[in-house]
Amino acid sequence: MRCSFVPPYLLRHLAALVTDDPVAAPNRTLTLDEQLRTLRSAPPAELPTLRAHRTTAAAEHPTRRVIHSAGNTEQLPGTVARTDVDPPTGDAAVDEAHASSAQVWDLFAEQFGRLSVDGAGSTLSVTVHYGQDYDNAFWDGSQLVFGDGDGEVFDRFTKPMDVMAHEFTHGVTQFSAGLTYQGQSGALNESVSDVFASMTKQWSLSQQAAEADWLIGEGLFRPGIDARALRSMLEPGTAYDDPQLGRDPQVGSMADYVDTTEDNGGVHLNSGIPNRAFALAAVAVGGSSWERTGKVWYDALTGGTITADTDFVRFAEATVASATRLFPEDASVAEQVRAAWEQVGVLGADAPTGSPTPPVDAVPASAARTVAVSRSGGFAGLVRAGQLDLDGDPQGAEVRELLLRADLSALSSGTPAADRFVYTLAVDDWSLTLPEQDLGPELHQVVRIVLEAQSSGGLGLGNARGLHRDPLDGTPLDLGSADPS
Repeated sequence: MRCSFVPPYLLRHLAALVTDDPVAAPNRTLTLDEQLRTLRSAPPAELPTLRAHRTTAAAEHPTRRVIHSAGNTEQLPGTVARTDVDPPTGDAAVDEAHASSAQVWDLFAEQFGRLSVDGAGSTLSVTVHYGQDYDNAFWDGSQLVFGDGDGEVFDRFTKPMDVMAHEFTHGVTQFSAGLTYQGQSGALNESVSDVFASMTKQWSLSQQAAEADWLIGEGLFRPGIDARALRSMLEPGTAYDDPQLGRDPQVGSMADYVDTTEDNGGVHLNSGIPNRAFALAAVAVGGSSWERTGKVWYDALTGGTITADTDFVRFAEATVASATRLFPEDASVAEQVRAAWEQVGVLGADAPTGSPTPPVDAVPASAARTVAVSRSGGFAGLVRAGQLDLDGDPQGAEVRELLLRADLSALSSGTPAADRFVYTLAVDDWSLTLPEQDLGPELHQVVRIVLEAQSSGGLGLGNARGLHRDPLDGTPLDLGSADPS
């Protein structure tokens, strides 16, 4: 399971602004993420357990964490840069990753009795300096990976400590509930990572829930960008409003639920609903978020009642049941948890379901006139799209040949992975959505050609209000509204 930090709708909006440089940072990130398609989403059988590792001081020590540097290559895990007992290196990314990985490890160990992501004390592998100007961070099923950002919009992804906690928690979810990264279960997967990321941040600052800012990714954006953070748990949709980023489109109520096929069913948009429920509950219950409300969420996630396809209602009911069981002497905990879910419209209301993937029919690629590509997903949730005229554009013949070789009629959509990109490919009136890892070489080349042509051609896909255009018909899509279709 690959989980990345930046939502796809944000990356597409930024890429749409790059009109004269197809190798600028957003496009380099796109290309690199496409190259990772061969890494499968299945979880590993097991992770390495704590082991003795020779540090720079040549002393034997049972290692909980190893920080590697990829040296701005795409080779994982890279070269060992620092372990538990090594002194600071002077490399900001290495030292930030060392500090934040210790904080999230200690929170889970001390507050929830969980050792590492798998609960079995596996050695945590972290890689920094991944790729060139890579605007993302992700959990790839066995390790955590962080890019340096482009230096213009995004700073280092190791800089905000809660990015580390977010990706670490994707590993915890993988080895516990295993929430499928699609629709409401996918939004819960994202939300759980934000919940424990904010909890870790508050724990490191010794903050009470009522005094916390409830921001995710604060400090991720460079100076000059009008953004407090990437997301706000207490006030979804208010984290940023900037000409380059657009307006934060996340929603915080079932009344605004976004029913979309982008980003694996809007997992980064709709995760604002359970995010807000947790923040409201933690503030109402009082005290520190990890003391009672956090224990309720952890118990629900790992207690065995949550399955891979759990939706918002079932998860909400599980948290109320956990609160009742964990705090029988204080009925107000369960009451406040239920009240929070009711306030965001989950309990007592029918939650909307995502749209099914259209059936795959025969695709007359030989007679097709247009091909459109839409990319969503990723930690930032940015969406990017492009369209190519197979008859009129210079690369139309090459793309048509690639589509014929790919045998589109034989394709089917695989399992989505958390925070990994997802692509919708439309050939005339036919379309199919595929996760990044299932593209294959021909479609990988197709999406690269179409999206790079969009960037170099200056195709207008957004404005300062987060407005994007449908890659199929060019009509405006306001991703901040309740119904983007």
